[in-house]
Amino acid sequence: MNGGTVEGRGTTRRALCVGINRFAHMPEHLWLRGCVNDAEDYRALLTGPYGFAPEEVTVLTDDAATRTAVLGALRDLVTAASVGEADHLVVTMSSHGTQVVDTTGDEGDRVDEAFATSDLEQDGERWSRDTLILDDELRALFARVPERVLLDVVLDTCHSGSGLELLPTATRRPRFLPPPEPAHGARSARPARVPPVPPTTPAGPAGPVRSSGGEGSRHVLLAACRSDETASDALFAGRYSGACTHFLVETLRDDPQASRGEVLRRVRERLAADRFYQRPQLDAPEAALAVPWGRRYRLG
Repeated sequence: MNGGTVEGRGTTRRALCVGINRFAHMPEHLWLRGCVNDAEDYRALLTGPYGFAPEEVTVLTDDAATRTAVLGALRDLVTAASVGEADHLVVTMSSHGTQVVDTTGDEGDRVDEAFATSDLEQDGERWSRDTLILDDELRALFARVPERVLLDVVLDTCHSGSGLELLPTATRRPRFLPPPEPAHGARSARPARVPPVPPTTPAGPAGPVRSSGGEGSRHVLLAACRSDETASDALFAGRYSGACTHFLVETLRDDPQASRGEVLRRVRERLAADRFYQRPQLDAPEAALAVPWGRRYRLG
């Protein structure tokens, strides 16, 4: 997210920050409180210490963050990168996560993870696929980003099945909408994320880091929690936000020069100290760990 130079020239950037608290077809007890604040906090972070111009950051919240609008904004970012108008993309998405039955056969647990948009609604006993964004769709979009372009993604949402340790309280709520009917064959739930390609490789104190693409890939994804955990919507000093986002933004404001690995370590420590049962995961080439957050890094 740094506005320095890339290989001797100025970095051209685009960002999309999405935050959804209110869902048009859902009862209020299923709404969230901190996702819009997440989007605004990421905008302030990008246009503050990371030097993005205001016009380089698009923010979509609540009623404006429909499936059509979010996918359209994502496609605009990818197009800008593809035609050489941007060499650094940032995408942050905060909302409920959910699951739908996998129809393509590419998921071992027979369910697709999905990001809930503001127009989410039921189709009989399932969620309508026309009102959410599947992980397959995010994967396909992000795969179109040229390898020369750095893509930073933060997804503060979750998919949680049975056996949760963290139950809702007056000030903490899981960011998960269970399917209206349990997805057939689902064994467990996983965070909304772009599925990794090669297997994981442990990498120092940051914990497991997955390679997110081929040798030239510069895609970096931070997921707010592990596959068996919930991402929390929580109250901090009288203001709601995502727990992961709260500590991530705080850490990056405190030390914009901290490496990705160090940022991940600090966020995990702060979450644990505040008794949040979630452990953010970083999907990225191992070389990205030693470089400050948002900076390019050498591969190979």
